Amino acid sequence: MQVVPYKNDSASKKQQVARMFDSISGTYDFLNHFLSFGIDVLWRKKAINTLREVEPKKILDIATGTGDFAIEALSLKPDQIIGVDISEGMLEVGRKKMKDNGHSAIVQMQYADSENLPFADNNFDAIIVAFGVRNFENLRKGLSEMHRTLRPGGKVVILECSNPRAWWFRPFYLFYFNVITPLVGKIFSKDSRAYSYLPESVSKFPDGENFTNILAEVGFKQTTCKPLTFGISTLYTGLK
Repeated sequence: MQVVPYKNDSASKKQQVARMFDSISGTYDFLNHFLSFGIDVLWRKKAINTLREVEPKKILDIATGTGDFAIEALSLKPDQIIGVDISEGMLEVGRKKMKDNGHSAIVQMQYADSENLPFADNNFDAIIVAFGVRNFENLRKGLSEMHRTLRPGGKVVILECSNPRAWWFRPFYLFYFNVITPLVGKIFSKDSRAYSYLPESVSKFPDGENFTNILAEVGFKQTTCKPLTFGISTLYTGLK
């Protein structure tokens, strides 16, 4: 059974996720940095650094949200970054951010479904995703679309929340993630379910080697997974 934001809602997971992110788009950036103590910025830098050897000129940022990962990818000096998302609310915030910071000429933000990407085969040098694949309605279909639109020799880089295994750290993590995070999210966000859905979805996500196995199943090669900050998040990579 899929984990969805609104348990008693008959809408699909995709529809619920879009509505959830629309409702929290105004506070998303603040809460992201606040709840992670700013560590999410370092995770994005580390992830983008794995692409330097590829020197990608055309990058697709899936589940771009407000575009933080796309902005970090500008350090690679690409010709074009396309950020896609199913939440118009998040995209609206992202477009303003790109305009205000002078990034609009390179970074394009557009509505698109990650499971039905409106791009040709072998189109991108790199595909990046930060904390988005966990929200796919059909994980394998979304990853297959990423593989399809990536050029041969191109690289996929995925950041996703994961479940720490260290016995000494896990109890503190679970208390913070399952109690503090939803409480803070409820106070600052319009949507009381959004930050309860977060730990629920992370707990059910097939992280670590389970996820690299799925990447391999859809066609990616030389897959890797690297836990970050005691395993709070994991950095995954793969080649086409």
